Amino acid sequence: MAIYFASDFHLGFDSTLSSKQREKKIIEWIDHISNDMKELYILGDMFDYWFEYKNVVPKGHVRLLAKIGEVVERGIPVHIFTGNHDMWMFGYLEDELNVKVHRKVQSVELQNKKLLIGHGDGLGPGDKGYKIMKRIFSNRFNQWLFSKLHPDIAIQLMKYSSRKSRETDKEAMSFLGPDKEWLILYAEQKLKSQFYDYFIFGHRHLPIDYTLSNSKSRYINTGDWIDYYTYARMENGHISLEKYKITDE
Repeated sequence: MAIYFASDFHLGFDSTLSSKQREKKIIEWIDHISNDMKELYILGDMFDYWFEYKNVVPKGHVRLLAKIGEVVERGIPVHIFTGNHDMWMFGYLEDELNVKVHRKVQSVELQNKKLLIGHGDGLGPGDKGYKIMKRIFSNRFNQWLFSKLHPDIAIQLMKYSSRKSRETDKEAMSFLGPDKEWLILYAEQKLKSQFYDYFIFGHRHLPIDYTLSNSKSRYINTGDWIDYYTYARMENGHISLEKYKITDE
């Protein structure tokens, strides 16, 4: 039995494949791994934009949500981490699908290995502008104010913010090296006080499998489902970074 990790589906964003086409591919992948899947971790930015009103959620994505519900009903735990694009999850997915939603990095032991898991946004040095914005977006009063906007207006604002964020994010194009990759620097700092076998994050969009300076720990970034369609698979304590084959529509 294996444990699977994936991130950055960004459903709601049209790329080479439309959001709906990519959603179908993600469902195909879940079906593909279902025979040996013991647990599933979705490490943030499942949606390109998301805000839960008291009685309203963004439309769409029902196929994936139904598939996740099906997985949970089979007795397979599903963990969903909030990302910088979908941090405003307030309980709907937990109540509707019986998944576990995590809003912070989690230290877990799986298959006798110690892992630190999260989306990855706001960790490590630098990116001070985003860290300030994250505090603003995480503030309950600011969330309450935003909830007073009509959903049609709010979602358009989220779409605009998502598009501008993508236009200015050039880092996903290539590996920057261990001295500039913030999540590697974060992992190296954490290792000074606590040993982990694996650091598994998303957010970066680039599939990365990097052995850290102690030669025992690895930082793995699961990539995205816009360009790479990659995921991590853990079996018998070993994690491999794998790619789901996507055929042209």
